[in-house]
Amino acid sequence: MNVGDNRVPVFLLTGFLGSGKTTLLNALLKAPAFANTAVIVNEFGEIGLDHFLIERSQDNVVLLEAGCLCCTIADSLHETLADLHFRKKRGEVPAFTRAIVETTGLADPAPILNTLLGNRLVTDHYRLAAAIVTVDAQHAMSELAAHPEVAKQIAVADRLVVTKLDLVPFPAELMARLSQLNPWAPMIESRAAGAPLEAFAPTDRHRLTIEPAADSDHAHEPSHDVNRHDAHIRAHCFTFEDPASWAGLAAWWRLVSETYGDRLLRCKGVLRIHDTNEIVFIQGVQRVFHRPERLTDWPDSDHRSRLVCITRDVDESELRLTLDALQLPPGSDPNIPLS
Repeated sequence: MNVGDNRVPVFLLTGFLGSGKTTLLNALLKAPAFANTAVIVNEFGEIGLDHFLIERSQDNVVLLEAGCLCCTIADSLHETLADLHFRKKRGEVPAFTRAIVETTGLADPAPILNTLLGNRLVTDHYRLAAAIVTVDAQHAMSELAAHPEVAKQIAVADRLVVTKLDLVPFPAELMARLSQLNPWAPMIESRAAGAPLEAFAPTDRHRLTIEPAADSDHAHEPSHDVNRHDAHIRAHCFTFEDPASWAGLAAWWRLVSETYGDRLLRCKGVLRIHDTNEIVFIQGVQRVFHRPERLTDWPDSDHRSRLVCITRDVDESELRLTLDALQLPPGSDPNIPLS
């Protein structure tokens, strides 16, 4: 675990048009357990705040019930979050203990995730807790067929909130499709927006639960292949016993970024580093990998290194071959050509 991190947890809330983001957010604002929450939106009118409004503060901030506040994005997300932090320090807005960034239904979550994970104006004061994606149980299957952004939103999620289950039962076909697109994200069932406590509960974001490989004698063997019938977005899960090196990690980042680019939708990993015998948590979104987090110990009882990669149109056997780069000897030049 990474102890001593006092930064404010920030949740990214996204999902396709009409999937229930606003309904879930409104339910959260009514819950006493979520007092002292800052909500960042594009427009105040998008979430219907009239019945929560206490007073309008200066500029782009309004104060809500239960000590919550809502803020619109002024110039950019990173500047808005940084400004909100310093207003809190100066006592200009109530102290908040968590933040939620709500996107529009058509937003590509990748650039927003990269801002939350990699911009120093954000990461000095906030840490990404989870990307939460709402999925409409009534219409998700047709939306997946018609709108590529729906699959991408699901693929990068840390948690999936399946909404409108008070109107329809959870379709088995949808459950299977969600598992194929993103097997690591837990599915939270929401009936009449009844899931805010579970959806936004604290999470151990370093924990990557991966099923044991069928044949443990094969290094880098995928733990499971639930996505072999999906021709586009797939989840690839790998475990391996041998530690990586810092040079190998840098070489692997470069290799997969150059080879797959934006087709590498999201990647998470927990690795042991041979050089320093450290445990690190890594993650990347598309072409950008972010600074590794040093952990004080393994996040669970599984002490194998592991990687989970969500990709679009990437062959798993080719991706598995790139893992050899992680074994580059310590002190090697990570920029040398890799065959």
